[in-house]
Amino acid sequence: MTTQSILIVEDEKDIREILAFNLKREGFSVLEAGDGRRALELATEKKPDLILLDLMLPVLDGLSVSRSLQHDPATAAVPVIMITAKGEEVDRIVGLELGAADYVTKPISVREVILRIRSVLRRRSVPGETAPLCCGDIRLDAADHAVRVAGVPVALTVTEFRLLEDLLRNKGKVRSRAQLLDAVWGFSFEGYARTVDTHIRRLRSKLGDSAERIETVRGIGYRAGEDGDAAGRGPELPGRDYGEHSLPTGYGEASGLGPERPGGGSGGFIPPIESGDASGETEV
Repeated sequence: MTTQSILIVEDEKDIREILAFNLKREGFSVLEAGDGRRALELATEKKPDLILLDLMLPVLDGLSVSRSLQHDPATAAVPVIMITAKGEEVDRIVGLELGAADYVTKPISVREVILRIRSVLRRRSVPGETAPLCCGDIRLDAADHAVRVAGVPVALTVTEFRLLEDLLRNKGKVRSRAQLLDAVWGFSFEGYARTVDTHIRRLRSKLGDSAERIETVRGIGYRAGEDGDAAGRGPELPGRDYGEHSLPTGYGEASGLGPERPGGGSGGFIPPIESGDASGETEV
C-alpha cells in the first residue's frame, strides 16, 4: 500500500514539528513548509495527498496559497484542511468557500487533526459506481477523477468534483443545500448554505454551455437535469429566495454569507468527525 503524504504549512516551528512527529508515527510521509511560497513549490513538485494549511503565513498568506492551489490544474484536486488561530465564523465560511475540505482552529488537538485527515482522505477515496456519469455533454469518470464537457477535459477542484458527482449520481432529483453540504463537506449547518451557492457558481463557470444542466430550484437547492433552459442557471422554481451578499473587503472574490448562528457567537463550530483510531491528545 502506498504511503500517503501530508504537506504541513505552518510558520510556527514547534507546532509544525509536533504535527510532523505524530503524522509520521501514524504512517504518513510528511513534507514541511514554513511560508506560503515554499508551500506552493512543494505542492506543485511533490503533489501531496493532503495539505494542512495555516492561514497566517509569512511571504504569502494562506488564502492566497489556497487560491493558487485551486487555479493550478496540477494541485486543484488536492484536499486542504485549514488550521488557523482565526475562529470567527466568517473566517470558517471564507475558508470553506475557497475550497477547504475542513477547518480547525487553534489550539488544536493532534488527535483531532489526525482524525480529520483520515476522514477527508476516506471521503476522497470512497468507492462508488465505476460507470461514468453523464448529463448532456458532461461526462464524469469517478475512477479517474476526470470530467469532460463535449470531450474536452475540465479541471475542477476536489470540492467542485464532489459537488458535480453528487448531482450527477442523483440526476433528476432536487438536492437541498443541506444535503449537498452533508454529502460534499460532511456536515450541515444553515449558516453555511451560501458556501454551496458559491461553489455551484464556480462549477457552472467551468462547464461552459453545459452549465444549464445544473438547474436552480429556488429556495430549495439544485439538480442535474437534461433540459435546463437558462444558460448557467437553469429554470428557477417558486420558493424562498436565499439571495447573495458580498464578503467583507479583503477576502477576495465576493461570495454569499448565510445568517448568523443563533446567539451571534463565533462558536467553535466543528463538523462531525468520523470515529477512528489515532494517537496523541496533545493540544498545540
